[in-house]
Amino acid sequence: MGKLIATLALERGYQIVLMIDESNADLSTKELAEKLKNINVAIDFSVAEAVKRNVEACCMAQVPLVEGTTGWNAEKETIKILVKENDGAFVFSANFSIGVNLFYRITDFASALFGKVEDYEVFIEEQHHSRKRDAPSGTALKLKEIIAKNITKDFSVTATRAGKIPGTHRVGFDGSADQILLEHAARSREGFASGAILAAEWIVGKKGFYEFSDVINEILSE
Repeated sequence: MGKLIATLALERGYQIVLMIDESNADLSTKELAEKLKNINVAIDFSVAEAVKRNVEACCMAQVPLVEGTTGWNAEKETIKILVKENDGAFVFSANFSIGVNLFYRITDFASALFGKVEDYEVFIEEQHHSRKRDAPSGTALKLKEIIAKNITKDFSVTATRAGKIPGTHRVGFDGSADQILLEHAARSREGFASGAILAAEWIVGKKGFYEFSDVINEILSE
């Protein structure tokens, strides 16, 4: 993801000032903050264990951070407080694909409808490449959160990790007479990279803790 984002950013006329990868990932918070000075915005697609350090460093350097890493939900409230106390700028998403974020809205609308009838049960299925660490995916957990607002009965979330699957998510409503399926299938990771760059353009000049849905809401309202 980092290489893809860098490629797209360069194509759009941006300058890549710093890249943190396996060769220099052991920087301390202060060392990273020092390297981040005078940068307009940082984008992070690394590992969950590095998220808190990266947020702290960006807050110290007063650099807005776009967070695309998943698996750090347990630290979400801690990071939110960290950003607000340090007057930072942070926008995150389990999935920066614009299509997925519209899929969230479709799922919200559909689950609200099916939540009003008794005959249907809901389920979530997701598939990803075998190297993806977290299961279920952050996108599947976000879908679960959306559906749970509208449907109070328990429902299943299943995950498959195999081969080079770029990412597929299905939401199903199963009844005695029929089944309705909503599906988003990623053809490549370019959609995630484009969305992350869009979020980076949006967060510059702002302060606060945001989700990518705030970016989408602003786009749709315009």
